[in-house]
Amino acid sequence: MLSKFLRPILSSCRRPHLFSSPFQSLLNPILPSHLHHRFLCSLSPPSSALLPPQNSDNLNLPIPKVRTQTPLEKQFESWVQKLKPGFSPSDVNEALQAQSDPDLALDLFRWTAQQRGYKHNHLTYLTIIKILIYRRRCHLAETLVEEVIAGACEMSVPLYNSVIRFCCARKCRFNRAFDVYKKMWKSDDCKPTLETYAMLFNSLLRRFNKLSVSYVYLHSVRSLTKQMKSSGVIPDTFVLNMIIKAYSKCLEVDEAIRVFREMGLYACQPNSYTYGYIAKGLCEKGRVEQGLEFYKEMRVRGLIPSSSTYMILICSLAMERRFEEAIEICFDMLCNSMAPDLLTYRTLLEGLCREGRDSEAFDLLDELRKRDKLMNEKTFKTLLNGLHTVGRD
Repeated sequence: MLSKFLRPILSSCRRPHLFSSPFQSLLNPILPSHLHHRFLCSLSPPSSALLPPQNSDNLNLPIPKVRTQTPLEKQFESWVQKLKPGFSPSDVNEALQAQSDPDLALDLFRWTAQQRGYKHNHLTYLTIIKILIYRRRCHLAETLVEEVIAGACEMSVPLYNSVIRFCCARKCRFNRAFDVYKKMWKSDDCKPTLETYAMLFNSLLRRFNKLSVSYVYLHSVRSLTKQMKSSGVIPDTFVLNMIIKAYSKCLEVDEAIRVFREMGLYACQPNSYTYGYIAKGLCEKGRVEQGLEFYKEMRVRGLIPSSSTYMILICSLAMERRFEEAIEICFDMLCNSMAPDLLTYRTLLEGLCREGRDSEAFDLLDELRKRDKLMNEKTFKTLLNGLHTVGRD
């Protein structure tokens, strides 16, 4: 009975295993995992047999030397040692001013900021920003400027002005300059100064390229002027000239003349730029007679106009057929070591020819050639051919 029961079990043990390899039989999934590991370890060769033979020469290799410090690192360490514990912002400011290397100055600035119980103030921020700008590390200076705007330290008027100057000098930071100005305007103890307004006016005028664009920025000029007056800041000649220039470029000549009349109230004397801006604006507006009056007043005061003022007056008078006055201004320009350009010469000379005064035009050309030392042969022939062409027509 027992043999009958055990016969199927014995017959199953005689059947060949599914795995053909003896190693695969060890990986029978029926076995527990710890047995698999134990069998494989017993079959693997010893670990010493797998390692490459060690060379005895490797044991005698020299120990690598410690890296020596660079001069910049040594200088940094020496300044760190000079800053005694409990140093103040004035001590850090002196250390920053003593640095000739901007990178070393920035490292000291960052290291001191990490020390316990210390915080940078407006003086140290102003010093490091000036150092980085002067050494043309503008990308690093921009990071510090943003820290200042975000409130990294208490503000001061010099620091505000330094930040505004940095922003005004870069086209991409133009709007940021006015954001800082608004923050300065709202502060209680750091109100804008004359230097602040001068930088903002100058930044605005650099965008007065085309007439259509100039009208857009003229509103900002008006707004700044009102805020400057309301804050009690007294403008100087430089600032008033920029306001006059803005109005003249937009052909708002009456506003420009009004500012010109107010210069005496601020104890400011007009200069050649003042008269020149107004004279050019009046001529471009078509009010040539008034522009000529400002020119004459300027000459009575002994002021010399710019070359652009001279040329606009000459062309405007020639187009109104006031050739005698135009010729007189042209000779005055040559006497002051300035020469008209080709377009100005052609406007004057060809205007005479169109009026039937051909002989006067040719005589004037010869006289201009004698007085103008800068007129070359090519310019002379161009003007001469132009007179012949107009005379034939």
